[in-house]
Amino acid sequence: MRIIERVFPIKNIMLKPILRVAAYCRVSSQYDEQLRSFDFQKEYYEDKIKNHPVWEFAGIYEDKNSGRTIGKRKQFIQMISDCHEGKIDLILTKSMSRFGRNTLETIIVLREFKELGVDVHFEIENLHLLQKKSDLMLTIYAAIYQEESEQKSFNIKWGIKRSFESLKSKYHNRICFGYRHGDNGRLELEPTEAAIVKDIFRLYLKGYSLRQLSCELEQRGLKSPRGYNKWGPETLSKLLSNEKYTGNVLLQKTIVEDFFTGKQIKNDGKLAQYFVSNTNPVIISQELFDMVQLEKQRRKER
Repeated sequence: MRIIERVFPIKNIMLKPILRVAAYCRVSSQYDEQLRSFDFQKEYYEDKIKNHPVWEFAGIYEDKNSGRTIGKRKQFIQMISDCHEGKIDLILTKSMSRFGRNTLETIIVLREFKELGVDVHFEIENLHLLQKKSDLMLTIYAAIYQEESEQKSFNIKWGIKRSFESLKSKYHNRICFGYRHGDNGRLELEPTEAAIVKDIFRLYLKGYSLRQLSCELEQRGLKSPRGYNKWGPETLSKLLSNEKYTGNVLLQKTIVEDFFTGKQIKNDGKLAQYFVSNTNPVIISQELFDMVQLEKQRRKER
């Protein structure tokens, strides 16, 4: 008798691939509320990734910088590099605004991720980078967030300008070398530093160059305004041109011309400046200050 064993067809079992998942978090300021949100985001994403059955934790990338440009965000740049090295398959982030507020930069980076096959999930917008027809929506959101950021920057500038014009600006009481805040929050003399300022002005008029001044102060063991042993020529040059030592203050000496770089440049007439007199105690007489400015100009021309 011949026995024939029945062969049952074996179904193909498709195993879900393990995805290497990372998260990107960013806050743009050091305020307590934002930092608490920052810590919550990191904890939330780490738990979410590690507790997912088919995800492998690939790290948390975090930055505490403005979203206007990618260049200053070291962790974001590192994340891009790790994607190129094939270490990440999926990135989780709270919102597209966390990636940046520069439309062009954001779109370029997203296209780069797309070419690498790296997906990005933006939770608030509920969008995946690798979804079909996601390009249009992502471009629209990127433009919206850039517009919001530009409007916020405009409002801040407008507020600062109004405070300059009303003479109620807090910039009057910004500390510089030679001063400290008194009990009432106003500037008062810091005697030791004020004496150094007087010496710097006196020695400069005596013929000392900025380099010679730097050596002299270093030999005396005097720390620079930032606590360094060596006084840089630029530090000394700015100190010698600081009108605050005469008891007055000039507001809006620098401006931010390019929103995306956020770089401060000298205000050479692009915007109005505001001169306010008798704002703080005098260290250098107006006559001595003017003599130093003339000497600086003479040396520059020479």
